[in-house]
Amino acid sequence: MKPLVSLRRAFEDPLLLGGVMGGESRAPMRSILMASQGEELTDSELAHFRRLTGRETPPAGRVEEAHVIGGRRSGKSSGIAALAVYQAALCDHSDCLSPGERGVLLILAENRAQARVILRYIDGAFQQSPALSKLIDGRTQWSLTLANGVEIEVRAADFRGVRGLTLIAALCDEIAFWHSDDSSNPAEEIIAAVKPGLITTRGQLITIGSPYAKRGFQYTTFRQHFGEQGDPRILVAKGGTTAYNPTIDEEFIARQIERDPAAARSEWLGEFRNDIETFVSREAVEACIAVDVFERGPLWQYNYTAFVDPSGGSVDEMTLAIAHREGDVGVLDALRVVKPPFSPSDVVADFCNLLRSYRISRVRGDRYAGEWPREQFRKHGVEYLPSEKPKSDIFRDFLPLINGRRVELLDDKKLVAQLCGLERRTARSGRDSIDHAPGSHDDAANCVAGVLVSTIGQAGATMKVTPLRI
Repeated sequence: MKPLVSLRRAFEDPLLLGGVMGGESRAPMRSILMASQGEELTDSELAHFRRLTGRETPPAGRVEEAHVIGGRRSGKSSGIAALAVYQAALCDHSDCLSPGERGVLLILAENRAQARVILRYIDGAFQQSPALSKLIDGRTQWSLTLANGVEIEVRAADFRGVRGLTLIAALCDEIAFWHSDDSSNPAEEIIAAVKPGLITTRGQLITIGSPYAKRGFQYTTFRQHFGEQGDPRILVAKGGTTAYNPTIDEEFIARQIERDPAAARSEWLGEFRNDIETFVSREAVEACIAVDVFERGPLWQYNYTAFVDPSGGSVDEMTLAIAHREGDVGVLDALRVVKPPFSPSDVVADFCNLLRSYRISRVRGDRYAGEWPREQFRKHGVEYLPSEKPKSDIFRDFLPLINGRRVELLDDKKLVAQLCGLERRTARSGRDSIDHAPGSHDDAANCVAGVLVSTIGQAGATMKVTPLRI
């Protein structure tokens, strides 16, 4: 990559990026972005750099990775968008692209809709500059094609969708909130899939986002590379909203802190949350898995227990789990997960057919689901019993069963991801709650925990099945 102009020149020139990154309020973000390109900083910019990175000396050259952690409304998205425009339009990548090959500047977010927010910032930066706007050769809902052989594209964060691309840069938005039904560590897997695409172009990996729990790629990167002890090729900046954007009303932030200190300190002060912990370790879950066992058929010597997590069919999945007890161990036999959209009555009918094959005439389920599950299951001769415990209590009782290896789970990636993605939160009152992370799901985990807690905790007493007459 060969810069056609310096990033400082682009930020200062109103005909380039000065219209989107000018002004004193953008000085902290400009300082971090210029440092990431190895450009010399003024004394005032150096003060911003030291405060946000914990380092005395800026990078001597362009870094391999830049990670910007900050509170909400701190200008992260617009700042990274400006850097994207600079790298895509004001740098020459012909030395690392083969004839006819297009370099991709990739924007990844939890979903495409969220990724498009940055794409809109990028498009706006092009449009406000008569010189830069002439470079746009094509535009779709998800991409901008430039006349210099570069394509700016947005995609959902999925490791399967980023392989095989030649990347001049990769921008990852709100990386702390990425989730996947197939992995409990989606960010790590996606970054691992992205990095090979950056090797031949020496492209940068750039992540932005507000801090969240003390785990995952963002926190690990911060812990390892923030401050003087970090790798000089990896730049990590972290600060609250006003540290990046001093125009935000501090009284507003103070009110948010008063209402919910833990959440507000994360969202506005840029601090990782102390009130959220991982519910169960991946090692403990994997120790309970029967490898390559995906389902166990019914056997006449066992009494079976069932638990269902109902859904209306439009948003959440509907799940069913079946288990039995062998000595002191609860054994998971079957797990059904139906993704929306679906007809609830049709799914209930399918579930009841499966229940009959295991000689089950009762099923427990979510006590907040209302009357419709009772009615639907009753139509098929199955009694629906509301769970005696709320979900959080079920998970709490399930934890010692996992840690004590008193359960045997099926080899199901979604189940493992959901169990490992559960979080334990401590409220201001001191009461713990256990739930899924924002944007993720726990339907399968809830169902499996419910059936195994019932099977082990009650030794099959209240959940003992009544064989159907066939």
